[in-house]
Amino acid sequence: MEYFATTSKASRRAVDCVVVGVYARNRLGIGAEDVDTASKGEIKKRIKSGDISTSIGRCTILTNVPGVKADRVAVVGLGKSGKLTVTGFKKAVTAVAQAISRTKAKSVLTCLTLEPVVDSSSYYLARHTAEAVHDVLYRFTQMKSGRKKKGSPLKTIGLAVAKRSDATKAKLGAEHGEGIAAGVSLAKELGNLPANVCTPSYLARTAKKLAAGNGKLTTKVLNESEMKRLGMGSLLSVSAGSAEPAKLIVMQYKGAGNDQPVVLVGKGVTFDTGGISLKPGPAMDEMKFDMCGAAGVIGTMAAVAKMKLPINLNVVVPAVENMPSSTATKPGDIVKSMSGQTIEVLNTDAEGRLILCDALTYSRRFKPAAIIDVATLTGACVVALGAHRTGIMSNSDELREEIFGAGETAEDRGWPLPLGDEYAAQLKSNFADMANIGGPGGGAVTAGCFLGKFTDGLNWAHLDIAGTAWKSGAKKGASGRPVPMLSQVLLARCGALP
Repeated sequence: MEYFATTSKASRRAVDCVVVGVYARNRLGIGAEDVDTASKGEIKKRIKSGDISTSIGRCTILTNVPGVKADRVAVVGLGKSGKLTVTGFKKAVTAVAQAISRTKAKSVLTCLTLEPVVDSSSYYLARHTAEAVHDVLYRFTQMKSGRKKKGSPLKTIGLAVAKRSDATKAKLGAEHGEGIAAGVSLAKELGNLPANVCTPSYLARTAKKLAAGNGKLTTKVLNESEMKRLGMGSLLSVSAGSAEPAKLIVMQYKGAGNDQPVVLVGKGVTFDTGGISLKPGPAMDEMKFDMCGAAGVIGTMAAVAKMKLPINLNVVVPAVENMPSSTATKPGDIVKSMSGQTIEVLNTDAEGRLILCDALTYSRRFKPAAIIDVATLTGACVVALGAHRTGIMSNSDELREEIFGAGETAEDRGWPLPLGDEYAAQLKSNFADMANIGGPGGGAVTAGCFLGKFTDGLNWAHLDIAGTAWKSGAKKGASGRPVPMLSQVLLARCGALP
């Protein structure tokens, strides 16, 4: 998608579609006021007749509007004047993008970026516009047979700004939005692929392809023999029942000299049957999404590389398949982690933490400024937070607040959950240093406490995305979260925000 910023008025730009907003009580947005004046009252007349709704996110496309150079005028409701939030703004942009995608429009000028949005700026409005448009236009067609449906012909989006000094910020916002959207799309694509295609080896090949031709990005992949020599008995206990070999994917992006890197660790269980602790059959197909933590951190790396951020970022992905077989790990087995700590495996369906703990130990060698693991870890987090917010746990109040604030800004929200000895006590074992599960209560937190046993001395946070990584039902599919949240953390850390 190509973006440009302009101070042109809505009525005077010869594009395929111009986008304007209207508020409750017949109040017109800045672009709508101009179109209404040029057309001698066409917008107000259509509002009074009921053809145009001012309810937030309701969009009407008008054609042949007199006095306007654009072929179409998309009019979208923005709700109460002075109350438009970023959430409402994205809802309006999404509605407009959906409406325009059903037309043959190739070029658009949106005047929504002129509207006053609570706690936002031209940079963020442009960025959110780019992200929302890409989200609407994304289609998963890789596994479809026959002729592919043509996508939207939309190629160019103009961003209206009030003054020329806002143009640079708007263009930067669009560029960053494009980068984040590319990362989100990759994360969705990986998540949506079936498990017979997206295997640990496929994830490894994808990571290598990302590094090809990028001088700042390198990828290496460790095989099972190399992991065994490193003592990763916990990780390898999960892949023991599968014919698919485990991979440890290590990506390094060097954009800031010798600075300490931020390390992202993503759970890459490409299919999770539960192992010997077999899951029930209904909705088990959704366990192909159990690698969305891996997809999210690889997607974030793709976003950082596209934005060319001045930061050092490492991504570590333990990739496995969890299957039941005669060689699978059994409940009651004891395994030794790379850290030397032993783990009694009481439930083989609590496998994500078993691969993450060795990946966290491995990541110590990078001496990270911060380390964040991302995982579809527990159903308990879905019970606690639903499908709306990602669970955030950390041994650092500062890091937890940094991630929480980034999620609020990026419209990819999380919520803090506690850690503490009273929860960690549930992981005691009579036979090993710890068990891999606690009691029935506080499952998301005890999982975080388990990982915390491998992060002493690290500035560490854990994101449980079990509720936010994918959608079920008629709109089933990967969400691409938390790429926007993580991207915002990294943009802020390296000073790339205006």
